[in-house]
Amino acid sequence: MKDNGNKFSIIDKGMTVDGSLVGKGNLVVKGSVKGTLTGESVVISEEGHIAADTKVDNLTVGGSFEGRVETSGQLVILATGKCTGEIICGDLVLEAGGRLDARVTCCGPAQGKK
Repeated sequence: MKDNGNKFSIIDKGMTVDGSLVGKGNLVVKGSVKGTLTGESVVISEEGHIAADTKVDNLTVGGSFEGRVETSGQLVILATGKCTGEIICGDLVLEAGGRLDARVTCCGPAQGKK
């Protein structure tokens, strides 16, 4: 079977990762992550929680995030999402109903993207 490069991982409800998590591809967090997180595309589901120093390409928050996050691309906070701490991002999207209580620095889209 050919590996097309699409990686997909889930931290499911009831699971907790405490420590350092590094990955490539898409990560969906339905449980909780504490510590440090480095990756590409991360989605926190409505029931998910991350309390970490995070550096990712793109982050979508439907649950809760607390800590420091640095994204080279987009940070999207959905209507069900809550984000607290420090944010450094390329672009920020905040849906109506989403909660943001953080120090925010937006640097604009990554170079080469339109």
